[in-house]
Amino acid sequence: MTQKVYDVIIVGGGPGGLAAAIYGARSRLSTLLIEKGAPGGQAATTEDMENYPGFARGTTGPDLMQAFTDHAKSFGAEITRGDVTTIDMENKIVHTKAGETYEAKTIILSPGAVPRKLNIPGEAAFTGKGVSYCATCDADFYEDLDVIVLGNGDAAVEEAGYLTKFANSVTLVVIHDEGILDAAPMLQERAFKNPKIKWIWNSTLAEIKGEALVNGVVIKNIKTNELTEMPIDGVFIYVGTVPQTGFLKDTGLELDSRGYIITNEQMETNIDGVYGVGDARVKYLRQVVTAASDGAIAAFAAEKYMVEEEGFKNSVLDEALPVAVTFWSPMVEKAVEMSPMIETTLDRFAGQLKAVKMDTYRNQRVAKRYGVTKNPTIVFFRGGEVVATLVEDAITEESISKTIAEILPGA
Repeated sequence: MTQKVYDVIIVGGGPGGLAAAIYGARSRLSTLLIEKGAPGGQAATTEDMENYPGFARGTTGPDLMQAFTDHAKSFGAEITRGDVTTIDMENKIVHTKAGETYEAKTIILSPGAVPRKLNIPGEAAFTGKGVSYCATCDADFYEDLDVIVLGNGDAAVEEAGYLTKFANSVTLVVIHDEGILDAAPMLQERAFKNPKIKWIWNSTLAEIKGEALVNGVVIKNIKTNELTEMPIDGVFIYVGTVPQTGFLKDTGLELDSRGYIITNEQMETNIDGVYGVGDARVKYLRQVVTAASDGAIAAFAAEKYMVEEEGFKNSVLDEALPVAVTFWSPMVEKAVEMSPMIETTLDRFAGQLKAVKMDTYRNQRVAKRYGVTKNPTIVFFRGGEVVATLVEDAITEESISKTIAEILPGA
């Protein structure tokens, strides 16, 4: 049985992946999204989603991500459970831990990111036993208890506020001087006014202690190196994220020094037909709204890529006759002026040679692949291979005729 080849396979079901599925499926692309857990990513663990445009306060992350999922399915996107382990980027074949293989024409990578670990004594031993990285998931376990939150960015400050709905007290341990936080001003103002939030400045955690469960921490002052023990019932850690791109190493995909996927504004990676979106991509702001934007752009770019590539393959590479492809732009005066002469000369060889005209702006990828940097440029193909190229002032009636005579069968 021949395996189905999808137009697009999306690896990862966070906001970026789900948005890509919505846009891809709505464009009538056969779309498969592979997610190893429940769709939604980190957004599905965020209780209050008050900054997503159009959704007032009271919207939860799980609700919003379920809406994303239902939206994608309504257009026909397939969503399946699977842990992707390797990808053959050249042939666009995706392999999962369970042994499934899926093939596509394009791939959109949305593997997301996970909380960064401190790797201090006690952290690993007490993960799930008093150490948590998700207040939304675990806050109700700490009702009327005392907890610590390490961090000072948006996530730390926002989740500290959420924890005050359950805990007796929440102490934020901050590495900066007193009063300095990295969180958004609105979140800072809200936290400073919250009577249940306490503060420890210029400090970090040196150790997490306990028996069956966490019962204390060792706090280190980064200026004096003084160590102070503090009884506590729970520890919530928010010190950044790590992109889940380990399975992409050694695939030829370009990553930065921290493992984030490098893309351009079209979400294109260094590999043709492969795109990166969401928190695992190099970007300025990691939020649900920016991940969704990434996904929309990637799906649109993937569709244009397929149209461009398949059109070029059908009209040029698979053509039995020799083909002369004229790359031009209506924005370049010289290209416009020379077009009538080029077309008239090529028409003389109708039946022996096929003439194709391509706008370099609309076909940037193909133009780049064949080294086209000037308009006009004529690239001659025979059997799908480049056999000659004429550029700008070298293009004359005589040079075109001579080149065609040389590449025609039997010449």
